[in-house]
Amino acid sequence: MSEKSSEGNLDLGLQNIQDDLLVLKKTDLELAFLALLTCKGLKPLSRWEKPLADNELVSLQQISLLTKKITRTVKTGKEVIETVFSLSPVYIKLYEQQFGDTPIDKSAETQRFEGFLFGYPPCCIEQYIRKPYAANNLEEKDQKILFHWACKNCKVTPLLLDSYRSFYNVLSNLE
Repeated sequence: MSEKSSEGNLDLGLQNIQDDLLVLKKTDLELAFLALLTCKGLKPLSRWEKPLADNELVSLQQISLLTKKITRTVKTGKEVIETVFSLSPVYIKLYEQQFGDTPIDKSAETQRFEGFLFGYPPCCIEQYIRKPYAANNLEEKDQKILFHWACKNCKVTPLLLDSYRSFYNVLSNLE
């Protein structure tokens, strides 16, 4: 790793968690990014909808995240396992109470509650419910690193973007 990127990682407080982030990044950059945003408190809760190996769960836990596997079903009746992670047991418990052993649905009520748990701006949640993927004022590269679809005149998303960009760039260059 170059000296410059190592210093950048130190500036963002990543020196103690780099190895675990690399394990997660090898699985999927998006997984590592979600984990980083969550462990740094920018997201109260995150969900991973693909299977995770034991070493990936351990890496999440080693960066101070609590984890829980939640069983859900899709319309065909097939079970899916989601992994949620958070710094707070309260968010995990809320998710489990609301969604554990339930069918996955896209109702407005579900989207509002998930949006709250995942830290999405309320204005963006409401816009998405009314008209998903409506045009907004973000550059494509910025919208791509968000985990919510920003509404056109959001006041919160621009405040998040500087931190999101910093963490994404450092994580992308992490080797």
